[in-house]
Amino acid sequence: LSNTALTHALVIGGEALQASSISRWVSSGEVNIVNEYGPTETVVGCCIFETKSPLNGLVPIGKPIEGMRMYVLDSNLQLLPPGIAGDLYIGGLGLARGYLARPVQTALSFIPDPFCQHEGHSGARLYKTGDRARYLPNGNLVFLGRKDQQIKLNGYRIELGEIEAALSQVSGVKEVAVMLREDRT
Repeated sequence: LSNTALTHALVIGGEALQASSISRWVSSGEVNIVNEYGPTETVVGCCIFETKSPLNGLVPIGKPIEGMRMYVLDSNLQLLPPGIAGDLYIGGLGLARGYLARPVQTALSFIPDPFCQHEGHSGARLYKTGDRARYLPNGNLVFLGRKDQQIKLNGYRIELGEIEAALSQVSGVKEVAVMLREDRT
């Protein structure tokens, strides 16, 4: 957190954050809002946005912390300019080594970092998050959602396609569709 004289802070992470969700805290002007982003494969708070000002729409996920790099890339791993949506990749010191005993998944998700090769960082890698994002002109990132069908439920990542594949193997099942819905009483 920045060095401010505020006595209260609300630190949020885990889901896309709508400004309307935090409006009551921001309106007081006495609460510092900290929105963190970071998948398990990186330092959990690898990107941070901090404000005490009112906002509209999606709350940015901010800028990478020291030692981390965030890239918004196209399908050819080319950098996209601010305002253009693309795939979010993460590099830097807080990156995991990979998935334990899962070399194929590690190779698919952790790729060589094309932006560090010339800096003498041989072996530097990027984590392919599966998330979509865009940079704002002020350098803050905005999280736009997932590229795939992965959802989060109570903080757990769930691959709907994996559930569908498992259910389709059950004898007598012809068609499968899995979705998340909220049951209301």
